[in-house]
Amino acid sequence: MNDSLQPRNVFVALVRVLLAGLFMGGLVAAAEPAVERSIPDKAVPEAAVFLEGQNVTVRIPGEPSANRWQVLDDGGEQVVAGTLEPATEHIDAGKLCVGWYRVEFLDPNGACIAWTTAAVLSPLSAPTPQDSPICADAAIAWFARGDAGTQERFAHLAALAGLNWTRDRMRWQDIQPQGDRFEPATTYDSAAQIQARYGLKVLQVFHDTPSWAVSQGRSRGQFVADLRILYRFGEAMGRRFKGQVLAWEPWNEANIPEFGGHTTDEMCSYQKAAWLGFKAGDPNCIVCWNVSTAAPTPLQTQTVLENEAWPYFDTYNIHTYDWPDSYARLWRPIYAAASGRPIWVTESDRGMKYEGPAPSCELPRKGELQKAEFMAQSYASSLGAGVARHFHFILGNYHETSNGVQFGLLRMDQTPRPAYVALAAIGRLLAGARCLGKWPIADRPDAHVYAFSALPDGHRRDVLVAWAEAPGDWDTRGKTTVDWQLPADIPVHGVYDYLGRSMGPAVPAQLRSAPVFVLVESGSASKLPLTPPPESEPRPGKPGPAVLQLVMPPTAAVKIQQIPWSCEYEHRVQAGERTELPLWLYNFSKGPLRGTVTAEHLPEGWTFTPASWTVTVGPMARAGLTAAVVIPRQQPTEPADCWIKLRGDFGPDYRPVLAFRLITEPGQGYPRETD
Repeated sequence: MNDSLQPRNVFVALVRVLLAGLFMGGLVAAAEPAVERSIPDKAVPEAAVFLEGQNVTVRIPGEPSANRWQVLDDGGEQVVAGTLEPATEHIDAGKLCVGWYRVEFLDPNGACIAWTTAAVLSPLSAPTPQDSPICADAAIAWFARGDAGTQERFAHLAALAGLNWTRDRMRWQDIQPQGDRFEPATTYDSAAQIQARYGLKVLQVFHDTPSWAVSQGRSRGQFVADLRILYRFGEAMGRRFKGQVLAWEPWNEANIPEFGGHTTDEMCSYQKAAWLGFKAGDPNCIVCWNVSTAAPTPLQTQTVLENEAWPYFDTYNIHTYDWPDSYARLWRPIYAAASGRPIWVTESDRGMKYEGPAPSCELPRKGELQKAEFMAQSYASSLGAGVARHFHFILGNYHETSNGVQFGLLRMDQTPRPAYVALAAIGRLLAGARCLGKWPIADRPDAHVYAFSALPDGHRRDVLVAWAEAPGDWDTRGKTTVDWQLPADIPVHGVYDYLGRSMGPAVPAQLRSAPVFVLVESGSASKLPLTPPPESEPRPGKPGPAVLQLVMPPTAAVKIQQIPWSCEYEHRVQAGERTELPLWLYNFSKGPLRGTVTAEHLPEGWTFTPASWTVTVGPMARAGLTAAVVIPRQQPTEPADCWIKLRGDFGPDYRPVLAFRLITEPGQGYPRETD
């Protein structure tokens, strides 16, 4: 069968940013785009976030029986107090030091009957570097849907924290409600414009298929079956948001049931069409791997490599909700999958149970400080594991009732939790950071010291981020101490705590759960016995316009768990029965494709028909390839090979590949791992 659509003219965007040089086998990869960026120097009084040297004013909650107020620091010590005057809407706490504060309103008996929070940040001394790895998931269009004023406050708070990239959210249905109609102005447009105005680089993600594009048997929470629809959406979005949305994740966590439960080969075919579409609309945008989550597995990596998907992503993106001490161990499979592309972690946290009622869902007082300590642990460990950009999840107040977990760095009214202040310390002190390596402290695996070359306060320094923590959940953390000492020949320029407060020039003799930032002379960290971060080996290859796709019914997908804490899906079929394989070949070029598709690899004993096809496909058309497979009933309990691999031949630069696995029982065809 041949299913054609009229070809469209591909809009070629004008070059906006410089391209990197030729990259691996002729592929030209876009450099990370540069943006105009100044130094944010204004407070956000509506969110009670101020800069050092400014008066801290806090709005009084509507509690008429309160007659006094007090400001407590993160240690619970009172720093200033006063009485409430009648008909006053704000209190003035004066100039406070850098830090996070709890502002309590007391009744005549001294009981706290209402509270809020405030923060004082050290102002940035230089614009955030274009290559800074400190980023966050902000979801501004999501949190402030259609509310430009609140979107602006979110963007302002992100800029004050020294973020380079922010991650946003889009619903495809909202922006393209019908196949032939795009909404002219949406919350996504205003959010992108505002973030760009604040010098933030926006990474956009979507994970829905519009109702008009859903095929029979599929849902809006699964990939669109016809990849030409995806291509055209990417082309339109790349063109529409050029210069504002600089990177795209074409889906979110497709490997788990909440976001479609897709197999990795489906993710590869989808990725190829998305990359081609977004690049058609904006050749200079970054098209990321349609990010996966849970523990990465060798099978996911093998599928990415067998499908030769690496030319179709500019960054390899993952999510993590594990403890920082496990990052490097759990992420071993991603270094091969990334194929030399930068690795981005675009969601990261470790969930903590809230104790307050909905919708505020406040964290326990001890817990919110633990989360603040966790922040630098997470960023430093991730960068130390070879990550190029790390995004914490999430800026705004966000809780999940299904598991009782609060993730937000800000409260419902955008006032700060301590973890927001910790993020601002990281954004300032690890500005433009490049990890030099980890310093192992002899016989103390619970000591964590990472060295970076960075630009804290605009000055080139080596920065050590150091803490002590044994593996364990929240209730066991914060109990570890480790003695340590810097070599005497390493000059120290300053020491800062986990909230960015100066501790003077003296390096503390003990490491604890709360990280410290030790700023030393640039280059002096080379005197330490550092273990460098792991690297991803580059692979040659370049993208082509021909894409092969297998579209099995969703009911054929079965969930497997190759290793603990992982999640992925495989195609399950019945042994001994003929199974139809719905295969498609797409042509995303401007001219026709003529050539063959051949079964390059088949498992021994399997029947696959036909063995090859001769195909002609017009521009922006697809051709159906009818095929069937029979897997013999009698086969080993653990067959070593479940792979079918198809290869197209349409000329030297047009050799698309599709590799997928068919299993009859979960657990077939891959080694079991225990860690």
